Amino acid sequence: MLRMDSILEEKSEKFADRVITMCDYYFKKDSKYSLKVILQQLTRSGTSIGANIAESTYAQSKDDLKSKLSIALKEANETRFWLRRMLKNNYMDDAAYNSMMTDLNEIIYMLIASKKTLSIAPQ
Repeated sequence: MLRMDSILEEKSEKFADRVITMCDYYFKKDSKYSLKVILQQLTRSGTSIGANIAESTYAQSKDDLKSKLSIALKEANETRFWLRRMLKNNYMDDAAYNSMMTDLNEIIYMLIASKKTLSIAPQ
């Protein structure tokens, strides 16, 4: 069994909680159909990052671990897309966007570093 970095796991869980709280806030604030669709997608992708990192905690092999981290990275990129939609459509202000992106980028950098470490680590 391979063990994933607990700092990354903790950060992704906190980010997931932030996404849930933020999406609940905006969902109650505005009833536009397009916003609700974006919020549903953002909730799915933003929480999926942590879910895949959590799954990687008990990866069965190095390849399984890399696969879970790759999926988490893809979900992080999708989350970035939806956050940009929130900003571009004026559903979110710059301060909220920058705060979420700071946390998301930190997770992305950690995922990339973890994947690189796995790629050079011996089997």
